[in-house]
Amino acid sequence: MTGTRQLSEHDRELRSIANGGLPTLAFDSATPYDDYVGTAVLHRLQRTVTDAPEELAFLVTTQVMELYFGLLRSEWQLAQRQLDEDDDAAATATIRRSVRHFEALNAAWASLSWLTPAQFNRFRDALGEASGFQSAAYRHVEFLLGNKSEALTRPHRRNPETYRELVKALSEPSLYDSVLAFLARRGHAVPRKAIERDYAADYEPGPEVEAVWVEVYGGPLAPLGEALTDLAERFSDWRYRHVMAVRRSMGAKPGSGGSNGLAWLERSMQRQVFPELWTARTLM
Repeated sequence: MTGTRQLSEHDRELRSIANGGLPTLAFDSATPYDDYVGTAVLHRLQRTVTDAPEELAFLVTTQVMELYFGLLRSEWQLAQRQLDEDDDAAATATIRRSVRHFEALNAAWASLSWLTPAQFNRFRDALGEASGFQSAAYRHVEFLLGNKSEALTRPHRRNPETYRELVKALSEPSLYDSVLAFLARRGHAVPRKAIERDYAADYEPGPEVEAVWVEVYGGPLAPLGEALTDLAERFSDWRYRHVMAVRRSMGAKPGSGGSNGLAWLERSMQRQVFPELWTARTLM
């Protein structure tokens, strides 16, 4: 925000009167909008590697998704802090807000829904080994949702800062872990093994936590459960749309990052987020 002048409501009213209700058109340097948004930097970030006209849409869509991954990470870390402070109302509001972010994130796939195999092939080879699989921000999002894997931190070893952040996220509680710890402090019978565990290991769902969610849905914390359910559903939508975009643009070809592409994504899509929130519904 360098160079951006803060204005009070009174200042804005005086400016409007002085301008006769018209917008300010003269500034000493770049406009305050450009300073705040960083537009000069933002619009220099689209560096395509081919002359294929479709590549720019692919790159911009990918960058937009990266920004939203960072936003979701920030929101869920905030929700964890709020849960740690036993402020369930604030945490629920934060999670609900993050669900709304998925409306834009999921809609971003529409910008690539027209991409045919022939169009994708015009620039795909030029991407080399670059793959969305390598997104550190997305990996952090997955870790926060409880989909942990030490192996998936390894591509980032040569980027020390990013690698440290991912290893830290791997070993720390997920959002679901924070929720279960909060419910235990509120007197719900969350088993100790569900809380005092190796957070880098896969979470093992169980009937005791199912019973806790059945109880929660009968009380004042039900909105927290529904906010988490909405989040899990929207995340599943994102993964499904990813699979469909890959099917449409490249079929079952091997992925550029070395995976078997579509098959890898389809297996990943089977990993359920917040598992007992779904299975407990059978018991309600």
